[in-house]
Amino acid sequence: MKEIDYLAPTSLGEAYGALQNGKTSAFLAGGTDIIVQLREGRKQVDQLIDVKHIPELTSYGWTADGGLEIGASVPFAELYEDAEIVQRLPAVIDCATLIGGIQIQSRACFGGNIGNSGPAADTVPALIALGATLTLGSQGGTRALPLEDFFTGPGQNVLAPGELIVKVNIPAQPANSGSFFHRFIPRNEMDIAVVNVGVRLDLSAAGDRIEAARISIGAVAPVPLFVPAAGEALVGQAPTAEAFAAAADAAAAAATPITDMRGSIAQRVHLTRVLTNRALDKALERAREA
Repeated sequence: MKEIDYLAPTSLGEAYGALQNGKTSAFLAGGTDIIVQLREGRKQVDQLIDVKHIPELTSYGWTADGGLEIGASVPFAELYEDAEIVQRLPAVIDCATLIGGIQIQSRACFGGNIGNSGPAADTVPALIALGATLTLGSQGGTRALPLEDFFTGPGQNVLAPGELIVKVNIPAQPANSGSFFHRFIPRNEMDIAVVNVGVRLDLSAAGDRIEAARISIGAVAPVPLFVPAAGEALVGQAPTAEAFAAAADAAAAAATPITDMRGSIAQRVHLTRVLTNRALDKALERAREA
């Protein structure tokens, strides 16, 4: 590794200022990806900006309308130890408890997982299914962006020079809704998804019809995908195995995977269909328990 400047700003203004000094930068949020990338020479930067000391990025809370705002650097362990999040947003817990072990989860965070912009990022399908948006900030102010519009390619995103992820905003979830995140990994020693899926089902008050649905799939395209056609296939339908199979087919049709050491194209398309079906079953269980 070459010599890299380490900065630890304690305010957003200080962080924005550090991005204006003409040096190439990377953010140290959890550090579980960037440290490896720098060590292996896959990234070259002049300075590493530690964003774990900025209050807006390390806090979370419920909004007046029942949504949840999560600072980009809040560790996963802090979230899954919160009983209210566990009860109200179980899909957040599904993904937060799957990323690495306890040591990793005590550092890893949504901002890092999203900012790394990997096609197989395990937090992203769950958050897209929940309708999450990002708050992006710079010296010029902030802007909101649907999470599904953030990614532009493997390891690439829409962050402009001088901009960083400030927080993840999860809106209040509808009544009679349930969400679930599911993934398949090749083995315990390779903790990277072959396919991952996030779903949300919104049922009618009687529970006999699906009023809305959101389905997102990952590791099967250059970026995580929001698949509106899969959700639309369920609207107005009874929550039956046949309806779920049609939605799973639509999700599989949207997949454009590659063959690599983790899985083949055929396996990934098949798994997209299987995992979407299973995730819908689990989301239905949660919606009926709500």
